[in-house]
Amino acid sequence: MELINPDMGFNDIGTRIKTRKRNIAAPLDPSAFADAVVQIYLDNAGDLELVAKSLESSDLNFSRYGDTFFEVVFTGGRTQPGTTKPDEGERHSYSVIDCESKREAILPSVLYIQKILRRRPFLIKNLENVTRKFLQCLEIFEEDERKKLAIFTALSFSQKLSGLPPETVMQPLLKDNLVAKGLVLSFITDFFREYLIDNSVDDLISLLKRGKMEDNLLDFFPSAKRSAQGFSEHFTKEGLVALVEYNEKKIFEAKLKEMTSALTTQIAEGTDIAEVIETVKQRVKDTKIPDIEVVRIVWDVLMDAVQWSGKNQQQNANSALRQVKTWAKLLNAFCTSGKLELELMYKVQIQCYEDAKLMKLFPEIIRSLYDQDVLAEDTILLWFRKGANPKGSKLL
Repeated sequence: MELINPDMGFNDIGTRIKTRKRNIAAPLDPSAFADAVVQIYLDNAGDLELVAKSLESSDLNFSRYGDTFFEVVFTGGRTQPGTTKPDEGERHSYSVIDCESKREAILPSVLYIQKILRRRPFLIKNLENVTRKFLQCLEIFEEDERKKLAIFTALSFSQKLSGLPPETVMQPLLKDNLVAKGLVLSFITDFFREYLIDNSVDDLISLLKRGKMEDNLLDFFPSAKRSAQGFSEHFTKEGLVALVEYNEKKIFEAKLKEMTSALTTQIAEGTDIAEVIETVKQRVKDTKIPDIEVVRIVWDVLMDAVQWSGKNQQQNANSALRQVKTWAKLLNAFCTSGKLELELMYKVQIQCYEDAKLMKLFPEIIRSLYDQDVLAEDTILLWFRKGANPKGSKLL
């Protein structure tokens, strides 16, 4: 007779039940992983070429302990949560934090990580995690350590470190307490300075766009310094004049755009000329836009407001001349010198040269501006004799 195994499962009617095997997950052991990575560093005396080869031939579980790996790379071992203080376990002295705060000392670590990421691209997410963690806790680092992180981060983007998104760096920095203490401004200044060694301002702006920070650079400044003047003073002092020039140009273009928009609205609504003149004068006073730019804006807005005909040249001529006559007082209010009158003539000349429907209207427009006392005879004679812009001067 067959004996029944007491460990075998049966139901009430004696039918054998098949028990399903459980997948038992191995417990997490980041300490052992960190110690193994540290030992590889120590065995190779910090030679990153040899370290990379040893890591490649190892059976370490990078997919499970990616964050721990980058902690070891940055700080030499595991760190306690919310601090750079070492956790229990082995450590090495060849980390990013332990090297000199110079690009020559830090660049090898960037190239080393680039090599690791080419072999294990999934680790980019872990690099993001650790980078974000450290940048959100800048206050736990010493000043020189923050500089090293800034240089490392800048070099990472200069070397186009595989897949590291700019927002990973830019956005975590915007913590109110870090900004208020000036830590973010110090970090980003070191970052900009290092990045601009190998890259242009345009490259930096492109990077900031991808990091969604191009229009928010003042957010890096403590509230007391958060102004265009504060921006210029700080980065001029730090030797980043190209960045200051870019920002001033951007502010200037924004002012021009605002004035153009306001004037366009008033022209479209048929606002009283006296009111339009007063509005423009007030904006010029507030924004300090040069008179020459005001003349250009006024002319562009007036011509943009004309309802042009697609085919009827005579109708276009009548519309343009009617616009000039209607708004002559506005033009006259800002063409207050021979130089500005000449600038208006250049503006009209270039537009008539570049716009096919206005090609033959230049003499008629100039005549109308003269009749409305916008242009003086001396200005027209000067333009005719020697002041004409080369564009289309023979065709007009």
